[in-house]
Amino acid sequence: MKRVLEEMHCGELVIAYGQTETSPVVTMSDADDTIEVRVKTVGRAMPQTEIRIASLENGETLPAGQQGEVCVRGYALMKGYDGDSEGTAQVIGTDGWLHTGDLGIMREDGCIHITGRSRDVIIRGGENIYPREVEEFLYTHPKVDEVQVVGIPNARLGEIVVAWVRLRPGIDATEVEIREFCKGQIAYYKIPEHIRFVDEFPATLSGKIQKYKMREFEIEARGLQAVADAATA
Repeated sequence: MKRVLEEMHCGELVIAYGQTETSPVVTMSDADDTIEVRVKTVGRAMPQTEIRIASLENGETLPAGQQGEVCVRGYALMKGYDGDSEGTAQVIGTDGWLHTGDLGIMREDGCIHITGRSRDVIIRGGENIYPREVEEFLYTHPKVDEVQVVGIPNARLGEIVVAWVRLRPGIDATEVEIREFCKGQIAYYKIPEHIRFVDEFPATLSGKIQKYKMREFEIEARGLQAVADAATA
């Protein structure tokens, strides 16, 4: 962002957030906001738009500073999925709130910080692990160029953490080295139990990472199909 502002002279660049279901956008930062706000948040609710952070456990609105699911209500919402009333009912409640599936935190100033996807949460031995949190930490390793974290099935713990890592060009690293970097810095249960070094990630034509394909690959490569098919509590 600093380079864009200084070298490209785009001083009023801002960030917006939305989904196909909430076209075009439902939050946006302001040109007068600090760089910190424009980089670390997606701004605040647009006019005539309501945003709240809902508890994943009971759906109640959470206070500022607590992580939950981003919910949206207002004129930008779709009427529904074409020909799919059941699918519509799964994401839009009778009260008109759309459940985006995105996890976020609302700051005291009303700005939203997106923290991940609710469906991506890894539950390891009863502990909730948010992949984006682990990814953001691993990005601080000087050898890591890109990283994606997923959960794979485990017979004893339910799920365990796996990280796919693309190293910076011309640099080598080991699984042990990456895990040692994590020790004492993040909770032990968040440390990836397996690390796979890759040159690329499965993605759509638009470049969106397909984590489900990473999970499927790991299940097949590690012979975990029987564990994946087992019923879990």
